[in-house]
Amino acid sequence: MSNSSSFKEFLLLAFADTRQLQLLHFWLFLGIYLAALLGNGLIITAVACDHRLYNPMYFFLLNLSLLDLGTIFVTVPKSIANSLCNPRAISCWGCAAQVFHFNFLLPTEYFLLTVMAYDRYVAICRPLHYGTIKSSRACVKMAAAAWSSGFLDALLHTANTFSIPLCQGNVLEQFFCEIPHILKLSCSDTYLRELGLVVVSACIIFGCFVFIVLSYVQIFTAVLKIPSEQGRHKAFSMCLPHLAVVVLFVSTGLFAYLKPPSLSSPILDLLVAVLYAVVPPAVNPLIYSMRNKELKDALKKLVKPVLVQSNEMPISPHKGFPVNLRQLLCFGHSVCDNYVYA
Repeated sequence: MSNSSSFKEFLLLAFADTRQLQLLHFWLFLGIYLAALLGNGLIITAVACDHRLYNPMYFFLLNLSLLDLGTIFVTVPKSIANSLCNPRAISCWGCAAQVFHFNFLLPTEYFLLTVMAYDRYVAICRPLHYGTIKSSRACVKMAAAAWSSGFLDALLHTANTFSIPLCQGNVLEQFFCEIPHILKLSCSDTYLRELGLVVVSACIIFGCFVFIVLSYVQIFTAVLKIPSEQGRHKAFSMCLPHLAVVVLFVSTGLFAYLKPPSLSSPILDLLVAVLYAVVPPAVNPLIYSMRNKELKDALKKLVKPVLVQSNEMPISPHKGFPVNLRQLLCFGHSVCDNYVYA
């Protein structure tokens, strides 16, 4: 870090100059932050506590919620504090930590969304082999591969970014530390580094997106052949939320990194960053819970004890909570029932 700059802190972008707009930003981001905590927290608790959700689909959804929580923790609290107290400053080590964690969580989420698309493909297109292909060990390995790949990607990008000298000031045109804005402060020719960053990021996003699209082409082809209307509806209800999250996530990410320089402006960069770094963690739980009956039932079962009268019977411990973590990872082989083939 000592070789990367001659100063000890960065100044983050302020959303507004007037106190009224700063407070508006504070309450808006606080609402999004609390919504993300509540939504993802409920999903994590519901999947961990309801034995009916012990299958690969919900195991990957639990991982996605953990990633969303991590993303919202990295970007939003510092921005909220800036709007309330207006410090704007973040230490170089704090900025490096923010860069590392953000570039760890974001690619991991792309990888995990790709794994989730593969899970749906196997469940719908190869249901007889689902128990073999998507065993508990295989699911854990897939999730571990996604997390490990994201960690390696973040390590390489963070080391690459903070190994160059920065002498063009310390003001970042973003509300959190983001690599493209840090590279703009370099006093050396960063064209090749920026080009490499764009190429690597675009390849990761585009490769995952192509795999997901190909998976869903085969999924929808198989779903349309299901004779039962109820079966088609159940299959679509499992696939469409995931597809909506993919479209939101990938489209904003691609636009953020591949938009032409002529379209670049502080306001547009800020808006795009909010759309792919702040909004998805709050919206994803809503998308997944709207059309998923099993998850909605689990959430109702989880929230009901808080809402009912004190004299009503509480949920039985042996029905509401797992004995241990191993039970969550030991998926049954009847998970294809979630997709209903008739």
